[in-house]
Amino acid sequence: MDTHALDGPSPRGRLAGKPMTELSIIMPVLNEATGIAETLQALAPYRSRGVEVIVVDGGSRDATVAQATALADRVISAPRGRGTQMNVGAACARGKVLLFLHADTRLPADADRLILTSLAWSERKWGRFDVKISGRSALLPVIATLMNVRSRMTGIATGDQSIFVRRHAFDDAGGFPNTPILEDIALSKQLRRRSRPICIGFKVITSGRRWDQNGVVVTMVTMWALRLAYYVGVRPAVLTRFYGDARRSS
Repeated sequence: MDTHALDGPSPRGRLAGKPMTELSIIMPVLNEATGIAETLQALAPYRSRGVEVIVVDGGSRDATVAQATALADRVISAPRGRGTQMNVGAACARGKVLLFLHADTRLPADADRLILTSLAWSERKWGRFDVKISGRSALLPVIATLMNVRSRMTGIATGDQSIFVRRHAFDDAGGFPNTPILEDIALSKQLRRRSRPICIGFKVITSGRRWDQNGVVVTMVTMWALRLAYYVGVRPAVLTRFYGDARRSS
């Protein structure tokens, strides 16, 4: 895969000789200029404690890269696609533990310590946070609760819950699959074969903009249908077309 580091030579070249750190936060972005600065500023306390923050841009046409450059340890580019971008970020990261964070999600206080302590006291390989969805609908707290309960029951996490994983387990699982949708579910299934996830009860707060824009009921039914189709073996390309059609018609 051909990638280009926006802050210097190739990612692998810059990684050579660099000391490891305990935790790397990897954030895939695409046209997030309206909120990226605030998101990264919220990560400043983590950076002050030695956490590495890597932003992976998928070809933004706005000011995302310019705004992120001063607020992250590294800003790199990768072919568009959340899974692909996160894999490229993981390949560049120096962390023994990788945390994949969406650009519209905020971590709870001391999330780095919660992650590292939970892993240190457990033989488990990975985990995620509970989630709270911010938005207008009164149904969003109910949806978030159902997501958290379902995740505990199934051992499957979504990207909104900020998945974290030991580097060796991520590599052993093959990273995120090269699929245009549901890459988080696919990785969770691979990681679940290695251990059950740690489910941290402290909540990340993720934006409900998708729910507000497309409608809570429509979005919920669409996501349930996508997951059901995925579990019965429908090809990712077909799921992507279905998801795009559902969004356009909502």
